[in-house]
Amino acid sequence: MHLHDGQIPEEYRKYIGRKFVFLLLLCVSLLIALLFSIASGAAHISLTDVVSSLIGLETTKKIEIIVWNIRLPQALSAMVAGAGLALSGAVMQSILRNPLGSPFTLGIAHAAAFGAALGVMVLGGGIMTSNSMGAVQITNPYLTTITAFFFSITTAAVIVAIARMRGTTPEVMVLTGVALGSFFTAATMLLQFFANDVQLAAMVFWTFGDTARASWSELAVMSIVVTITGIYFFCNSWNYNAIDAGEETAKGLGVRVERVRAVGMLLASVLTATIIGFLGIIGFAGLVVPHMVRRVIGSDNRFLLPGSFIGGALMLLIADTVARMMLAPHVLPVSVLTAFIGAPVFLILILRGGRK
Repeated sequence: MHLHDGQIPEEYRKYIGRKFVFLLLLCVSLLIALLFSIASGAAHISLTDVVSSLIGLETTKKIEIIVWNIRLPQALSAMVAGAGLALSGAVMQSILRNPLGSPFTLGIAHAAAFGAALGVMVLGGGIMTSNSMGAVQITNPYLTTITAFFFSITTAAVIVAIARMRGTTPEVMVLTGVALGSFFTAATMLLQFFANDVQLAAMVFWTFGDTARASWSELAVMSIVVTITGIYFFCNSWNYNAIDAGEETAKGLGVRVERVRAVGMLLASVLTATIIGFLGIIGFAGLVVPHMVRRVIGSDNRFLLPGSFIGGALMLLIADTVARMMLAPHVLPVSVLTAFIGAPVFLILILRGGRK
């Protein structure tokens, strides 16, 4: 095929066009899912009333309270958390060149669970109260969040530091994460063994990832972190593509592989630690979503990262809505549903990939 200067092959246009169409469909699906999520619940609200409330038209006081104080913050928190976790997983899988790369397989979630348990038991963050309806709440959630965040970031820093001592190889980072995950799991079990009934219940309660915990202030913090790290990841998508092609190839193209990998790991860990520090542990979103998107849109990070970002937001929003509706008026933590769905979906992806 003879090309004139600046001419793009028609096949390539169609190839790229299909990727943009897929991203557009994800965005439209996300908007529709958001409206249905706000409308769904123990107190049903029509889509017309939801849209009227969101655009500022006059509605009843009850609808305003439900939409703006309860359901909208929870829905947006699910979107932000899902987008951040899926983006972290996609980045880690690329820079580690490992399909199992995610903040949860690298022990960061285990470190967060230990930090929360430590805050509950040692620092007094686990005093709980039961109201007349029997609900249990942690009365000092910020202390628990801070300790969970601290240990998550510390773990990520240790992984990066150890890897740099031997040259930042994917194998060293993954094995270090697995070892640290086992260590923090054992440490958490030790704290649980010596905890009293109230402290033990608080530890278990925190590990249930729940988007309903986030208010507008927590949502703002998570959104800022997701936005800043997301911009950095998108700007480095070409570098991640080069690393995917092989370290020697990437170095030949001028990519500073060790630095890109270390910074990417650290920022992905900061993003994950922020989300699980506020919401608790939500598994499989960062592991499964990038694989699902990759099967449709390919491994080009220019499209994979935005696709994982939007797909993660959509997946967790749908899971959160279903979890809220399954046992209404009782609310099932979204982490329970994502674990039940994520495990078989991941096994299916593995089996299909093996056949190919």
